[in-house]
Parts: sequence; structure tokens; C-alpha cells
Amino acid sequence: MADKPVYEEASIDGQPPKLASIPASDTTVWADASPLLQAACAGLRDGELIHGDNFNLFAAMSALEIMDPKMDSGIVCTYYSIDEAIENGAAPIPISLDSTIDVRCTIDIMDHLLACEAAWHKGHSLAQTVFSCIYLLRLDRTAPHALLHSYCRIIRATCKAVVSVVSDARTHEEEDLFTMTYGLPLNGDGDDKCLSILNAVEETISRQLRACKATSSKRRLPEDLEPLQSNPNLEEGFCKALLCRLRFRKHFFHVLSCMKRPQGRGLESARKHIASCLTELESILKSADFLRSCFDESCEGDIDDKTTASGFEPIGFDAMLNSRLSAPTPPRAIKILSWKKAVEYFVKLLHDLDVICSYSLDPHLESLLRFVVQFQKSQPDLVARSHLQLLLVQDGKLYGRDPFFAVINKAAALPEATKNHDIQKNESFLQLGMLVMNLLKILCTNAAWQRRKLGKFLQDWRVIYVQLELAFRNEYGEVSSSSNDENTCMKIFQHILLWVEEQTYWIAFRFLILGFELELYSTGEYCMVYWYLYAVLIKLTEKTHLMMAVSHDNAKRKGKKKKDSPKDLARESRIPPAVLFLQCYICLAEGLSMYLSRCLLL
Repeated sequence: MADKPVYEEASIDGQPPKLASIPASDTTVWADASPLLQAACAGLRDGELIHGDNFNLFAAMSALEIMDPKMDSGIVCTYYSIDEAIENGAAPIPISLDSTIDVRCTIDIMDHLLACEAAWHKGHSLAQTVFSCIYLLRLDRTAPHALLHSYCRIIRATCKAVVSVVSDARTHEEEDLFTMTYGLPLNGDGDDKCLSILNAVEETISRQLRACKATSSKRRLPEDLEPLQSNPNLEEGFCKALLCRLRFRKHFFHVLSCMKRPQGRGLESARKHIASCLTELESILKSADFLRSCFDESCEGDIDDKTTASGFEPIGFDAMLNSRLSAPTPPRAIKILSWKKAVEYFVKLLHDLDVICSYSLDPHLESLLRFVVQFQKSQPDLVARSHLQLLLVQDGKLYGRDPFFAVINKAAALPEATKNHDIQKNESFLQLGMLVMNLLKILCTNAAWQRRKLGKFLQDWRVIYVQLELAFRNEYGEVSSSSNDENTCMKIFQHILLWVEEQTYWIAFRFLILGFELELYSTGEYCMVYWYLYAVLIKLTEKTHLMMAVSHDNAKRKGKKKKDSPKDLARESRIPPAVLFLQCYICLAEGLSMYLSRCLLL
């Protein structure tokens, strides 16, 4: 067939080729390419390939290696299409005619979807993780199975919410596959009702659990309430295992919804749902013993490597089914996280989100930068960092409420009255506000991306300092007698110039420290790096001390004291703790650089 690529799987081991599932048309005929491929293999040596006269390096990098699962996106392991998989019984509804097996298999699907979701959060493709579930790809088929249908709906709605958060934060350049949906059915009719559907199923199972706990003498089973499965001895355990999984999905979806509310209004509610999520995850872990003991069958392999609590392989998944949707990139070999590691991932994610929700939304930039740096030490994943960035920067304002000029005004120790001054409309001050906003966004990226961006960002801060200095000289450099308004403008320029210098040295310090965290420096570079740190910290300490002196002077004037008390004079003579801390850094950097230089000489 000349006008279309042949996706038929040829046989290399001498077995007859598998018939193609794509039907031929009036203008095309499927042909067996196996003899041609076998002849080519016999005539080629290792490292050789068949190519035309116009073949170049770009074509070589884009070429597909036929029959290589890592390179050939056309190769199919089991099924050619979703419809073919369904026709061959890969995702049956009901899952089993035995109701006990049906419930267990449903729990296995829930557990494997949790593991797939964690793998997706770690940077793998959505098409080959969560949407490797055939039930999700044909969600309308699950309608007769209320339990599976409600769970798949909440999964789809959760994926949509996470994609929205990461896309809005734009921190996914580091994990470029995260937000690619490949035309997958993320948007479905009625997804806004996913919680009401889930609540109805949860209520039914809760009633069943209450009925299980009641003795036959005290309470009769309501006539309209049917058991989940046929074995009465397993009913209570299955009800508990299902409820904790359904409730976790419900509370996790609430966490995502609450954290996206503007100006941090949903943070308190999100913390309550986070606590509920952690409680349900503990119950999910405890349910593993019951799920493994209720069946006599033994599972092959290490149970800790399984993607389900029961240890059985889940039904209704095929990772290669969506491999063609990953074009133009070759399909990746994906290792789904084990069930236990998936639970551990969500526990850490929830703890990271709880740290974000517990932040007091301090308008002081210095405190905010300290919080973000400390938060990054826990190495949060992409989802948590995206939520942090969306909280910090909303509609071009800090927390969606404080204009960045007002934030800079406070950080530069200027009087409160100057935060609404018309000078904020100056082009240089507008650019400075953008730089502060971009700094916060950069600090929310991962360490490697952060250091790369900060290295380029330093030049922008130096340029804005020069622009502000030139604007200050042009407007006020030759003024001999100035009005009160001009004096205010001069004061704003002077304070902000000093603050920009301090921030520039702080960014340089952060850039150097990240090199240690990423283990980028070789042994021979330590002496030079510590010398750089020593030089940067000297300037940073100097600017920080000046800023604190200016801030103290403003506070003193605001108090309007007629006479300084001995206590105030003693307080002024003390070195501020922040400066003392920087001086300790200086001594450490100086000592290490001297020690290493002597070691090199020896």
C-alpha cells in the first residue's frame, strides 16, 4: 500500500502475521510486509539503515525503528483501537457475574487508578497513565455500574482540575507532558454533578455498612437495600474498603476546589478536607490486610510492587492503547508506581498543600521569600508548587489583593502614605513590579529550573537598577529647591534603589546556594564558589543593614519622641539579628574558602 503507512505487525519469529484490524478501502489494499522486512534484515549489518538520497541528520533523529516498542508508535501489543479492546472483553460491564469478584475487581481498578494518577503527577503522560483505563475512555458504558461510574467521573473531574491549575500557573515547562491531553475525553457532560453522584453511592454503601454492624435481632435489613456482594462474612470489610476510597476522592476534589478560590478565601476549608484525606488514606492502608485475606488465591511476585492493595492485576487497563496519541514523540516506557508508593506520594502532597494553606498571607515580601525558600526544601512536586504560585500571584497582585507597588513600598521601608503615589505609573516602576511578580513565579519552580532562570534574571535586576537611577538623575539631579511632592518622589527613588540592590544580591546568593543543593559544583570549584559567596554576602549584609537603619529611622520619626530614652539608645547600638545571621554566613564562607585554598596548595 503506497499511500498510507503500514501498521500491520509483521512476524519476525516465523509465525504468521497478525491480521490488521483497520479495514481496507476501495483505493487501498493491505499487503504482508514481512518478506520485505526479513530480506532487509538479512542484508543489513549492525548500525546500517535503509534510506533515500535526501536523508539527512534531522530525518535520522526523527526516524522510527520498526518493531521497537520504544520508538515505533504504530506497533500494537494487544489491540488496535478502544472498540476492539471492548469487543474482546478487556473492559467488561459488569466486571464479573460473581458479585464478590465484581466488588474486589472494582476496588482493584480504584487502586490502580490512584497509582496511575501518582505516576502522572510525577511527569508521565496522561494518555499512558490515568487514561490507560478503558472505562475512562468510554465512560458512558459504566452507567449501569453505579459504583465504578461514580468513581470514574470524579477521577476525570479531578484530572481536569489539576490540569487547569498547572496550566494557569505555567510551571509545567519542566514537565512538558503534564498538561497535554492529546484529545482525551477530559470534558464530559454532567461532570459538574460528579460529587452528587458520588455522594449518592457513598450514602448507599454507608447504609449497608450500618446494616452489617447491626445484629439481626436489633435491626432488619431494609427491603430496598441490596447487599454489595453474595458473601455476608465479607460485606462489612468490602463496605469499609469502598467507603474510604470514595471519601478520599471526594475530599481531595474539595481540596483542589477550595484552594483555587480567589485571595485565599478557601484555605481554611481546604485544611479541613486535607485532614479528612489523610484520615481516609490511613483507612485505605488498613484495608489491604482484609483484601489480601478474603481470597484463597495467591498473588505472584512481591506484594509491595503491586499496584493494587489486593495484589491482583486490575481489569480494564492497556497502557499501549493510547501510544499513538503521544506522537510526534516516541512512546515512553512507563513504570507505574506501586500502590504503597502512590499512597505515600499523596500523603506528602497533602502535607505540602497543608503547609501552603497554613501560611498567614503575610504582605511583607521578606517574610514571603523566606517562606517560599523554606517550603522548597521539602522538594514539593509540581501540583503543590502550582497551587503555591496561584496563591501568591493572582490577577497581577500579591494574593490577588495587594498591588506589587504597595508590596515594594512596604519592603523598601517607605511610609504607608506613599503606596498610592502617582509615581507608580512610571514605566520603570511598572517593570519593577513585573520583576517582583516573576521572581515569585521563578521561586515556585523546581530547583534546577529555578537556578537556570535566576542566572538569567540577575541581569534584569541590574538593568532595572540602572533605569531607575537614570530616571532619578534626569528628574531630580539638578533641582536646587524642590516642593514637598518632589521631596516625596526623591525619597521613593532613594529607598527603592537601595532595596533593588539588596534584592539583587539576595538573588545572587540564592543562585549560588542552589548549586550546592543540586550538587553542581566539583571539588575543585568549592574554593571559588565560597569566595563568590563571601563577596556577595558582604554586599548583601551592607545593604540589609542600611535598609534596617532606614526603617528604624522612619519608625523613630513616626513616633515623634522629644527625647531618646537610654533604652532606645541601647537598642540602636545593637546589630539587627538578620545582619548578624548574614555575618555568620560571611565568616563561614570566608573560613571555608581559606581552608580549601590551603588544601589546594598542599
